[in-house]
Formats: sequence, structure tokens, C-alpha cells
Amino acid sequence: MKQRDTWKSKLGIILAVAGSAIGLGNFLRFPVQAAQNGGGAFMIPYFISLLLIGIPLMWVEWTIGRFGGGFGHGTAPGIFHNMWAKNRFIKYFGVIGIFGPLVIFIYYTYIESWTLAYAFFSLVGKFGQTTDQKGMLSLLKGFQGIEQNDFFSSIRCAYIFFLITFAVNTYIIYKGISGGIEKLCNIAMPVLFACGIIIAVRVLTLGAPNLLNPDWNILNGLGYLWNPDLSSLRDAKVWLAAAGQILFTLSVGIGVILTYASYLKKTDDVVLSGLTAASTNEFAEVILGSSIIIPAAFAFFGPREIGEIAKGGAFNLGFVTMPLIFQKIALSAFFGSIWFILLFLAGITSSVSLAQPSIAFLEDEFNIPKKKAVIIFGIASFILCQPAIFFLKNGVVNELDFWGGTFCLVLFAAVETILFAWIFGMEKAWEEIHRGADMKLPRIYKFIIKYVTPLFLILILMAWSYQQGIPILLMKGMANSDKPYILGIRLMLILVFLVLGILVKIAWQKRKNTKK
Repeated sequence: MKQRDTWKSKLGIILAVAGSAIGLGNFLRFPVQAAQNGGGAFMIPYFISLLLIGIPLMWVEWTIGRFGGGFGHGTAPGIFHNMWAKNRFIKYFGVIGIFGPLVIFIYYTYIESWTLAYAFFSLVGKFGQTTDQKGMLSLLKGFQGIEQNDFFSSIRCAYIFFLITFAVNTYIIYKGISGGIEKLCNIAMPVLFACGIIIAVRVLTLGAPNLLNPDWNILNGLGYLWNPDLSSLRDAKVWLAAAGQILFTLSVGIGVILTYASYLKKTDDVVLSGLTAASTNEFAEVILGSSIIIPAAFAFFGPREIGEIAKGGAFNLGFVTMPLIFQKIALSAFFGSIWFILLFLAGITSSVSLAQPSIAFLEDEFNIPKKKAVIIFGIASFILCQPAIFFLKNGVVNELDFWGGTFCLVLFAAVETILFAWIFGMEKAWEEIHRGADMKLPRIYKFIIKYVTPLFLILILMAWSYQQGIPILLMKGMANSDKPYILGIRLMLILVFLVLGILVKIAWQKRKNTKK
């Protein structure tokens, strides 16, 4: 068996997993979800979901990944096969753990490049031409190539920043686990937290910036986000939104943590490390993420407009509202640039993790050298990125996000939890979790992992499939002009999944022939 890459330190793996989890969703998606789903009441199902599915899944994935790494496997097909060797089909379920991250990578990298571009725009004063929401939205659409306007006549600028971002991602991945990803996260994560704390402190000290409306202040802005509307707890959609946010924010159910954990040593502690990584993510999301956008927007735009701003979604909040807010405070270029640097660092620590399952699969199952595997991945993913860039206005990114970032995420989480607790066996699983552990889990989690977490995930999967999956599958409410693009994307995704399935079959056939 060839020597696999390893992490140089326990802190390195914790920061890398935390970096994978801490992404754009912590600072953009979370505040919107909280504001739209009952404010402070949203946090009740949020923390219940964290305790019942988020943290248990984090431990499950760290344990499964470390277990598979001991057999030379860094991706779900090989790991699943070792956990249930008698079943010759289980490895094909593992394809989801490569497919999902790849699908997210091919649109996430483009969105990540916007943050780099906007950091540059902040420094050079590009936003100075716009003074309202309409103008800033027009700038964003022009940059994205959705429309031609006075700001941008083509998508050329956006494409240049995409090429830079893609090249930086490829270089980091090319340098390997310890030489690339670990080094990045050791630098990026402290800088990210420093940027977040600086902005949060500045926002929280704004007071009431609108002298004509003294009630438009930061304290009331925090109240808008945190005061509970307890009647919303009767709405199943709020519970689904909270559970979905936990899965999304912790990066569980994607397959990335499995790959990262596969580079651990057999006796490395996964209990404390997993808990630390989850806690780091929650600090970024709950403390920093909720202290910046919504309170600042409330203080400058008031309670009536903040509702509409929140309904406009995460992108509008991050790329439209926040630049306008920074224009209104001293040192606007400084605060604007570090806001988008924060988002870029959150994005790149996540995107490099999304690439790793595909590369590890090529390395482990086909014995392809790291650098050659990165080149193959780079060429394939670059081609797959193009529809998200050029057909953004036709709903392509939303389609990719549903299948890669929602459906596959929940499906994969359900499969791996059932496999771990029921097929691998809870007694054996409990022993594996505690191998090398410095702390022992409360025994209640034995029951939660075996019964509560899988049931919770199955219910979420069924509810999402009914509420979102069927309408999306039938393209309800979609413009007729967009349907050919969506059908094309679905065909592309089916083809990618089939290719990955065929590669798994070839890898295992090759292994059988080698044994013979």
C-alpha cells in the first residue's frame, strides 16, 4: 500500500474541517434563514438539530473517515465497501460522496470569485457611483453578465476573477493536504476570525446612525433577529429550514469530512476534534454571522425595508446591502474590503475541501500520483464550471445547488448514518468512535446516533422531496425559456454520476484482477 498524505498537527486538521464548514453560508445564508423563520424562535429548532443531527453526524463522519483511511481509502465508495464488504452494491451509494462535492464545487468557485472581485472594487472605490439598492443590484447583475449596463458591458471582468480564483484553488490543492490545505487553513482561519471580529465590533458600536429615526439602532436590529416569534414553531418549514441550515453549515453529509478524516492516524482523537471543529463553526455562524448583516441593515434601512432585504436572499444582502452600508461609515474602503476578504477566505477554505474527494478517489483507487490527479480534476471541473458562469440567469446555479447542496447532502447523510449504526453495528461503531479518544461521549448519544439521527434525516429527506423536490423536478413556476438549460444541466449531472459509477466499477474490477 502506498504512503498516503497526512496532517502535520491536530490543530491543522481541526482548522481544515472548520474551514470546510465555515463558508459563505455562515455569514450570508444563516442571518437570512433566522430572519425569515421566526427570528429568535428559529434558534430553538436550530440548536435541537445541532444536538440531534449535526454533532452526531460530525462524529460519525470523522470516525468513518479515519476507519476507511486505515485501509487506504479516502472516499465513500472504498470506505462503504470496507464497512459492508458482503454487499457488492454499497460502494455505488458511495458515489454520492464524490458527486455531491463536485457539483457544489462547480458553482461555488464562481460565487467565491465574486467576493475577491468585490474586495478589489471596495479598495478602488467602484461602489462610489451607486447610492441605493437599485443601483447596487444593477452593478451586481452587470458584473454577473445578467444584464449590460453602465457598470459592465460584458461578463469579461467576472470571468477574469473566476480564472484567478480557480487558479488559486488548483494551486493549493496541488500542494497537497499538509503542504497546501493545512497551510492555507492555518493562515486563513485566524485572519478570517480577525476580520469578522473587527467588522462585528464596528457594527455593534454604530448605535443609531439615522438621526431622524433613533429607533433604527443596532440594539433593535439584534432584537429583530433574536426576539422569538414562538408561533412560528408550529410551522414545519421552520424546523426543516433549521435542520437544513445545520447540515449545510457543518458540511456534514457531503463526503468532505470523510476524506479529511481518512488522513488521520488510527489512534487520533475524533471525539474532541469533531466537537472542536463544530464549535468553531458555530462561533463563526451564531456569534459573528448574526452580529453583522441584519443588525447593520436594520440600523440604516429600518424595520420595513429590512424585511424586504431579507426576502431578497443571501446574495443581495452580501453584495448589495453591505456595500451600501459601508459607504455610509468612516473608512468605508477598509471595512468593505475586509468584509469581502472575510467572505473570500470563508469560500476558499470550503472550496478546496470540495475538490479533495475527487482527487483522493483518483489517488487511492487508481494509484494516480497527486499532481496528475489534480491536473485531471482541474481540467474536468473547469469544463463543468462553465454552465454556472454563462447560464446563471437561466437558473442553472439554483438547480446545481438543489441537487448537490440539498438533495444529495441529506440522502448521503442518511445512508452513511444507517450504514454506520445498523450495518457496521452500533457496538462496534461506539468502540471505533472512542478509539484514542480523550473524552467519552454521553451514552445517550449511542441511542441518538442509532435511532434519532437516521429517523430525523429520513423525515427531512421525505419532506424536502415532497415540498421542493417534486416541484423542482416538474419545473413548476419556471420560465419556458429556462427549461432547455435546466434539462441540459440535468443531463450533464446524470452523465457525471454515471461516469463516476463506471470508474468505481473499473477500480474494483482492477482490484479483483490484481488479487487473482
